[in-house]
Amino acid sequence: MIAKLKGRIDAYGPDWVVIDVNGVGYHVACSSRTLQALPGQGEFAEIHTEMLVSQDMIRLVGFASTLERDWFRLLQSVQGVGTKVALAILSTLSVHEVGNAIAMQDKAMIGRANGVGRKLAERIVLELKDKAPSFAASDATLARLQADLDAPQPTAAADAVSALVNLGYGQTQAGAAVAAALRKAGDDQPTEKLIRLALKELALA
Repeated sequence: MIAKLKGRIDAYGPDWVVIDVNGVGYHVACSSRTLQALPGQGEFAEIHTEMLVSQDMIRLVGFASTLERDWFRLLQSVQGVGTKVALAILSTLSVHEVGNAIAMQDKAMIGRANGVGRKLAERIVLELKDKAPSFAASDATLARLQADLDAPQPTAAADAVSALVNLGYGQTQAGAAVAAALRKAGDDQPTEKLIRLALKELALA
């Protein structure tokens, strides 16, 4: 298995890069975020890879970090998510945004990626809800906040998220802002204060 390449950037394409390693050019498919993170043509680069072997083809997929590769593998564990869809998600969202969207069960956020319809987005957030926090750098405060949203009795934090969503903010965006407010002010805050603090966080974003 080829897990990493070190070499010079030989050529770029819309969703791929060729890396020259000691005279051998490796064609590597990448997310747009990984391509943006790589240096210019002719410069030295290091890229983490996943080798995909099928009946008639061997392909390399490249990543800027091992965490992005871990997310690629996890996304592909969901039925209906192949290489193209997984890369589309990682092109649209950073790994931190993917983790937060799953923690907040934000189907709309995942659905922003090309090729991800409503049903597939629902399946992704549902199936990965319990798997993602085991290795991902998603926000632990957001995970606790999601538990509050699922609780029978609404908490001040859950009410603050709902209020921000009613103001037009996305679920993940609202959750991240309230989570930031909780980290700064502590858990025992009334809804009104959390809303004010969260709005300040949103204004700074």
